[in-house]
Parts: sequence; C-alpha cells; structure tokens
Amino acid sequence: MTPTIGALMRRSATCLAIGLAFSLTSGAGFAAGDEANLEKLGAFKKTSTPPPKRIAQDPAYIANLKKALTNVKLPDGFKIEVFAVVPDARTIAVSRNTAAVWVGTRKNNVYFANDRDMDHVADTVEDFSPSVKFDIPAGVCYTPDGFMYVVERNRVMMFPAVEYFTEGSDTVAFAVVKQGDLIPAEEESYNHTARACTIGPDNRLYITMGQPFNVTPAEKVDMYRKVGIGAILSFNRDGGDRQVIATGVRNSSGLAFNPKDGSLWFTDNQVDGMGDETPPGELNKIPSVNGKLVQGGWYGHPYYGGGDVRTDDYKGKPIPKDMADKYVKPQVEMIAHAADLGMMFYTGDMFPAKYKNAIFSAQHGSWNAVKPRGARVMVTYLDDKGNAAKTEAFAEGWMTAAGYYLGRPVDVQQYVDGSILVSDDKAGAVYRISYQK
Repeated sequence: MTPTIGALMRRSATCLAIGLAFSLTSGAGFAAGDEANLEKLGAFKKTSTPPPKRIAQDPAYIANLKKALTNVKLPDGFKIEVFAVVPDARTIAVSRNTAAVWVGTRKNNVYFANDRDMDHVADTVEDFSPSVKFDIPAGVCYTPDGFMYVVERNRVMMFPAVEYFTEGSDTVAFAVVKQGDLIPAEEESYNHTARACTIGPDNRLYITMGQPFNVTPAEKVDMYRKVGIGAILSFNRDGGDRQVIATGVRNSSGLAFNPKDGSLWFTDNQVDGMGDETPPGELNKIPSVNGKLVQGGWYGHPYYGGGDVRTDDYKGKPIPKDMADKYVKPQVEMIAHAADLGMMFYTGDMFPAKYKNAIFSAQHGSWNAVKPRGARVMVTYLDDKGNAAKTEAFAEGWMTAAGYYLGRPVDVQQYVDGSILVSDDKAGAVYRISYQK
C-alpha cells in the first residue's frame, strides 16, 4: 500500500524515509548517478544540487508562437493561446490544488510550469527535481491525493506531496520500480520508449509499454507478451503486483479511463513502411465489467499492422489460437501514420455539452509519409453504450499547405478551469484551448 501524504508527514521523517528509500530504491536501483541523491531525498536531506534552471518565457519567441497559432482552426467559440514555453514538451500532468503543470520529455528533463497569478499563462517554467537524474521521463501522471509518477525508459519514480516540493532542487522521491526492473535491462532501446501513465479508479498505476521494433521479430513475441513489452502494464502504487493487462500493442503513448464506465482507452501507433495510406492508427478500448477491467485482450501486433491489415512480416502465417481468441478490434481506425499519442476524457464544464465525456487526442504527424498528415487534435464522441460513435478534427492547422510542421501536438490534458492544454514538442510549448459563449 502506498503511504499516504498524511503518513509521510506524521511519522518520523528519518525512520520513514530510510525505510522507504532502502525498500524501494536499493540494490541495482537507479539511473546512473542517482544513488547518493535518492538516499538523501528519501531521508529528507538536501543534496546541494544547484537551483532549478529557469526556462525563459521570451516575448519574441512567444510572439512567433502566437503568429503560428493564427493558422489553427477551431470550432466557433474556441480560442487557442500560449500557456508556456516548455522545451521538448511531451506528456502533461496537472495538479489538483495550485494549477501547477508538469511536463515530461523524451530527453532528461521534467519541467514544472506555474501560473502564479492565475491568468492562464505560466509565469515561471523550471526544471523539476534536478537532483534526480531522469532517463527519457516522457510519462508523467498525477494522483487524486497529490502524488506524481514519472515513468522513464526503465524505471518508475514516485514524488509524494509534489505540489509542496517545488521551490528548490530537492523533492521527496522514490523509485517504486527500480532501474532495470520495468523491462529486462538487455531489452532497453532508444526507440519507442516514450511511456505514458494514468491512475485507475482502482487506485492502481497503468503504463503504456511500446516495443522497440517496427514489427516485433518472431523470436521476441512470447517473451514480450510475458514481461509486458508492447503491452499495457498495471502496478500497485508502491510498484508491487505487476500485471500485464493487454498485449499486442505496438507503440502506445496515451491512455485514459472513461469516468462513466471504468473502461481503459489507449492510442496505438502502427507499422511504418507499408505505404502512405495503410495501415490505420488506432484508438483502442479495454472494457470494464462490474468495475473490473477485462484483462488478457490481444490488440493485434505483430500479426496486424493496424486495423485488420496484416503485416508483410507475418502475412500468410496463422495467428496462434490463444491470440486469435482474444483479439480486440480497434474502436477507431485513424488515418495512417498520423501518430496518435496523448489522450484524455473531457469532464469539465467550460466546453459545450456535446463534448462532455468525449475523448480528445493528439496526432503528432508522420515522420515518413510522402504526403504529410496529422499535427492536429481530434475529438471522439461515444454512444450510449460507451463505444466510439464519431471522430473528427477539433484543432488543426499546425501543418502548412507546403507540408511542413509549425507544431506537432503530443498530449492533451484538462486544466483546472475546464480548458484543455496541448503540448507541442516541435515548437517547445504548451497551449491552452478555452471556450467562451
């Protein structure tokens, strides 16, 4: 059971921290160079790390971003503005009390953006917890009781009471899944390592786990299914009770629970090199029955490249029965190679009623399609049974008529006032989309 923040603050700091530090982060446990600092952080001791670096919110750069945003088309009544300059911005996590925003990257930084005067523009953007050495901390997610998780290439970090440890370099930090324990160390890759995470209604941590190949080779398939590479994983919040929830996932970078029925939805990027218009990208659903996810579904990879399109590598090969019997078709087939990434369910009150419980998802855009596509935010409406009914573009215009990108949306998350935030790792920014009648 993950310690509550009340327990963290009530118990002896030294006793608690040393016990947790050694139980959660000892042994082969950290990214390179983290050992000494994590032991100190777990014991509430300073590390003497220099102050967080502040990212300049340069007026000239913001003016250029605003100029680019004039190309973005939205439904009537909506507007898009610059929330913050955040280099390499990927997944977004929003706090519960202070409107603080954390942004992961595919590099070595997590950033902390703070709208101090609540005018819907970040006043400061800084490195978060620079005393921790991050390794591709692309996945960030926030719990209802104030913990933040950062999912790296091969480690999961937990930051209790994260809103209250933002003024300096040191934060309370524990590796709940040690370095080298998320995936086998020999399977570490530079490709498809941008994880995403969320907290479920069951108070468990859920993580997307891409597999590193364009198409998984046959000799890897069984091992990947067993350990959960190319899968959706679930853990207790203390990192225990690892479960492989779904397999056959090529490279997912976005997931969210439907607050109405508890189903878990995720995007999936599909196979390259099969042509500009095939195979489709996917928006998938893991059903929930009586409040519990239906585990064990197989979502097609590597036999399917996307939708029902067979991959060239496995074409003509029979699908093993234990996979075929558990095959789950995508809820939505997106256009090919748009790179569907982060997603969320809208629960706010700012937008018109038709968007209530709709899915907003980001299309990053293709890296190799001859005819460029994507670079937009999509919206998917659900029917009364909780299935996808209609998908359409919500915000588009980050790609010029000449086919180059002004921006590349990565994640979409709801802000505290019911607006939504959109990250862009090409421009290095987070935008805010709001609505006014």
